[in-house]
Amino acid sequence: MGSQPDTAIAIRPYLPEDAEATLRIFERAVSISALSRYTRGQVSAWLGGPRDLATWAADRARVATFVAERGGELAGFIDLAGDGYVDRLFVDPDHGRRGVGRALLQHVEAEARRLKIPILTTHASLVARPVFQASGFTVVYPETVHKDGERLDRFFMRRSL
Repeated sequence: MGSQPDTAIAIRPYLPEDAEATLRIFERAVSISALSRYTRGQVSAWLGGPRDLATWAADRARVATFVAERGGELAGFIDLAGDGYVDRLFVDPDHGRRGVGRALLQHVEAEARRLKIPILTTHASLVARPVFQASGFTVVYPETVHKDGERLDRFFMRRSL
C-alpha cells in the first residue's frame, strides 16, 4: 500500500469526508507504530474503546485540522487549536519515515505564523518526540499519564515562532 519514498506530499485542510480516513490513521498509528515504544497494554489503553465517527468528526471541526496526501492516499493529519496547541499528529504506518510528519508540522508552523500565534505546544508521545524535536520543539518537561491502569510516558514540548 505504501508509495515510493520520493512521492510528493500535499497538505490541505481537513474536509468532513476525511473523518473515517483520519480515524483509521489514528487507530493504525497507535496500534502499529506506537508498539515500537509502548507495550500492548499501553497501546490498548491509549486507543480506549471504539470511537464514534460523528464525535471524531466534531472534534476535528473544533480545531484547524490539516491532512497530508501522498501517492493518492491520506497519509497523515494534524490538529492546531487557536491557542497554538498541536493536539494530534499522526501518520499512517504505511507512510511513516517519508517526511509526512515533518511536512504537516511545517504547514502548521506557517499557519500559526499567519495567525500570529507566537508559541506552539504539544504533548508528544515517545514515538512523536523525535519528529517534534527535528522541527524545533524542545522538551519543557516529561510527564506520565495514567489511563485504564496503564502508565503512558510523554513530553510537554514547545516551540517559539
